[in-house]
Amino acid sequence: MEKLIESWSGRIDPLVWNPIIFAAAIIIGIIVKFIIKGLLNFYKQTEDYSLFRSIITHLSRPLNHFVPLLVLNLMIPLMDMRPEYIAMLSRVVEIALVISFATLLINTVDVFEDFVYHTYDLNKADNLKERKIRTQMQFIKKVMATLIIFITVAVILLSFDNVRKIGAGLLTGVGIGGIIIGFAAQKSLANFLAGFQIAFTQPIRLDDVLVVEGEWGRVEDITLTYVVLNIWDQRRLILPINYFIEKPFQNWTRTTSELLGTVFLYLDYNTPIDALRIAFDDLLSKTPLWDKRVKVIQVTDAKEKTIEVRALMSARDSSQAFDLRCYIREGLIRFVRDNHPESLPLNRVVMKNMDLDVVPPVKPQA
Repeated sequence: MEKLIESWSGRIDPLVWNPIIFAAAIIIGIIVKFIIKGLLNFYKQTEDYSLFRSIITHLSRPLNHFVPLLVLNLMIPLMDMRPEYIAMLSRVVEIALVISFATLLINTVDVFEDFVYHTYDLNKADNLKERKIRTQMQFIKKVMATLIIFITVAVILLSFDNVRKIGAGLLTGVGIGGIIIGFAAQKSLANFLAGFQIAFTQPIRLDDVLVVEGEWGRVEDITLTYVVLNIWDQRRLILPINYFIEKPFQNWTRTTSELLGTVFLYLDYNTPIDALRIAFDDLLSKTPLWDKRVKVIQVTDAKEKTIEVRALMSARDSSQAFDLRCYIREGLIRFVRDNHPESLPLNRVVMKNMDLDVVPPVKPQA
């Protein structure tokens, strides 16, 4: 086969032969790519998730240039040109192939991420394990992408002889350079190391409910250097990742999403607590927001003019706990207003009988 190709290359002008080889390599690469895509399409399933569909989605674009470049790299020796031109073209194609392969690897991580996200679905009541795995997966994905890009750049640079010589010379000063870089980038390195610590010790996870800087919200994104908190009113609070290592904060979903909610009422001393307790039980029995774990209503304080009544109830998560508290507060206020209006807070004024016939003398003014 090689002899036949060499005989043809000897008969055809290089200006025609070389473009033919180039075009043939591209066409063969595209055909191979479509064969691979066709096989994946044949085996993909019709369900919401399919490994083959995920591969097609994420790897189709990188394969558009990786397979043709690979075929072209194999067919470069068949071109009819001077050795130095062959070497130059081979170097360019190899660099493009390395970049294309790096893109393919990064997108392969996305395929693995789809598999993990399908296996650990967040759409369940108790998704603690799922949020833990997804938090680690998101961090690992970013680290892998950074590492692949770094190695790709290093491989491309080290393919040049001059760069290798410069690198060998720089090794002698790497100690001093490392110290200088360490001082200059200690803040960034601290954030990066904090990211590792958070990914594996997990004081916070994706979709955790936090109270930070007086703000309530859910963890929307965890990057290598910062955390995005989605506040309840759709604002975004951006915090450096080492904030969650150095400062205290509230995590309402650290071990479970279940929470207790409280409602405080300030009523008059003549409030019928037993009737209020019956109304409280009736309100809870009529709402799906209550998870049937805890229900308590007690007088927790007696102040100068009012008593403090605390209603304690449980819910599956923080969102339902907030809605349940509002529902119970509204219901109890309505019950007191409609059935026992005299139990609402009152200001009492007691007036003693006075002898109106006795008028105190008025002292004359000087």
